[in-house]
Amino acid sequence: MSRVYTDTIEPRKPTQDITLGTTGETITLPGNDLRVNTFKDKGGNTLWTSDGSGTLSSVNSALKGNLVLLSTQTASNSASVSFTTGIDSTYDVYIFKFSDINPATDAADISFQVSSDGGTTYAMTMTTSFWYMYHFDTTGEGVNYWAAGDQAQGTGYQKMVTSTGNEADEAAAGELHLYAPSSTTFVKHFYSIFNSNFVGSGSQGTELDYASGYVNSTSAINAIDFKMDSGNFDGTIKMYGLL
Repeated sequence: MSRVYTDTIEPRKPTQDITLGTTGETITLPGNDLRVNTFKDKGGNTLWTSDGSGTLSSVNSALKGNLVLLSTQTASNSASVSFTTGIDSTYDVYIFKFSDINPATDAADISFQVSSDGGTTYAMTMTTSFWYMYHFDTTGEGVNYWAAGDQAQGTGYQKMVTSTGNEADEAAAGELHLYAPSSTTFVKHFYSIFNSNFVGSGSQGTELDYASGYVNSTSAINAIDFKMDSGNFDGTIKMYGLL
């Protein structure tokens, strides 16, 4: 076996490729690493690009997995948070993840509505249900249906959480799943699941809230808005597309 010792290998021309090995051979780098900023396959397709500090861009969609982060918004004493771009036919399922949702008003409820006109109006017709499980520090535990949290062909904002505390260490966290929002054939189904620091009626504790239903429209949904039923809120909301 022969060896070539060198510090730098360069092509004769800037546009010429350097080929290591031939078809069927394996190139081994024992005890070393291969460092490149742009990594491409044999067909010249970019798999990813690095800025040299570990931050990747131009990541090929085949490497991203099934859940793709599309947008992140941070509420800071905000009246509402809206996503008016990115909801289209690219993905069949959109998932919104909520972290540290802290209301300014004690015992407020976070809710949502959708739009088919890019966010000009949020008043689409829904039929929904809402139930919860709880364990409170003074009144025990249980499972209940909450009629005040549902809608029967209503056009109001749909509650996803009930009575979240507003102290500095209190918050709600959860997810909303919206299915086939761009369909012009079917109604749009959704469900949400949240856990929160519940406060109210002299009780305090943990509560797991479920809301589900459908938007009774065959118009494509292209925007969504989140707000508390009273006052402003802090927190982070991320929108994902599911392939």
